[in-house]
Formats: sequence, structure tokens, C-alpha cells
Amino acid sequence: QAQLVESGGGLVQPGGSLRLSCAASGSGFSIDTMGWYRQVAGKQREMVAAITSSGLPNYADAVKGRFTISRDNDKNTAYLQMNSLSPEDTAVYYCNAKGSRRAGGYLLPVDYWGQGTQVTVSS
Repeated sequence: QAQLVESGGGLVQPGGSLRLSCAASGSGFSIDTMGWYRQVAGKQREMVAAITSSGLPNYADAVKGRFTISRDNDKNTAYLQMNSLSPEDTAVYYCNAKGSRRAGGYLLPVDYWGQGTQVTVSS
């Protein structure tokens, strides 16, 4: 079982920057893709950015050119650098890790979530 711990959220003015971190701990699994999702009350959770273990990133159109995802595989940690923030980026941001674990000779998929961190962009 994995535990994902997020940090770095908070209140920032429009045009400002924040950096989110997500550290995965635990044993018995391997992580392939780590990502960030966000959710506004009353709306569906949406993918913001994801990155594979080989470093291949993928971004939602709304954040391309403003957000950068990166990871440190040795530390099982992912980062989301958010620049040029706008009020539309206000949401709870969740870290996600997808991978696999061995069980009875089989490889089973795993999908873990963090507890979420609030990002508020307001003047």
C-alpha cells in the first residue's frame, strides 16, 4: 500500500506561482505514472498533468505553457510548478500514482490518491 503526501498549496495572487510536491511512500508496489488532478466543488475531477517514469509529460490544454510537471524517481516524488496562476486555477489539487504490484505471481494495477491540497488564486 502506498501513501501519497502532498504539500505546497496555499493562497496566491493572480499572476503568481506555486510549487506542489507529492511524495509516495510504502512498499510492495512500483509506480509508473504520477500525476496531478484538480477538482472544484460541484464539478468533476480533471487531469492537470501527468508524467511517466521515463519522464514523458502530458498536460491539460488549460495549463500548457504555464505548469510544469517533474519527478524524482529515486525519491518517488512528483512536483508541479505552477506559474501565471489565475482565479480559474483555484481548486483542490490531488496527487495520483498509477503502477503495479505483485500478488500470487500476477501483476495487478494500483491507483493511489493523496488527500488533496487547496490552491486559491485571489487578490
